[in-house]
Amino acid sequence: MITLYGIKNCDSVKKAITFFKKHNLQYTLYDFKEKAVGIHMVESWLEKTDLKTLFNARSTTYRTLKLKEMDLDDAQKVQYLAKENMLIKRPVVTFEEHLLVGFKEENFQKIFL
Repeated sequence: MITLYGIKNCDSVKKAITFFKKHNLQYTLYDFKEKAVGIHMVESWLEKTDLKTLFNARSTTYRTLKLKEMDLDDAQKVQYLAKENMLIKRPVVTFEEHLLVGFKEENFQKIFL
């Protein structure tokens, strides 16, 4: 089963949804605004990708919380990802053993087509 994590109004999430619909692929959307992912989910993703990829230091949330000024270490960043899901780069897509972060059509084609 394909699980798409993100928020409905995110442009990258919309691109992923469009890709899945175009190719008739069934997916489940896990909306961060409806239900947060916790520390265990974040840690499981970090087993398959690195913190730099998952942590969105270009997000509005990052700027609003003034996290750059806080000079967080990696453990603190992980805690913030679990506490503030809007810091997670979107979309995060899980499928079997695969984890995709962000939308790049060529990566989606390799995994799903």
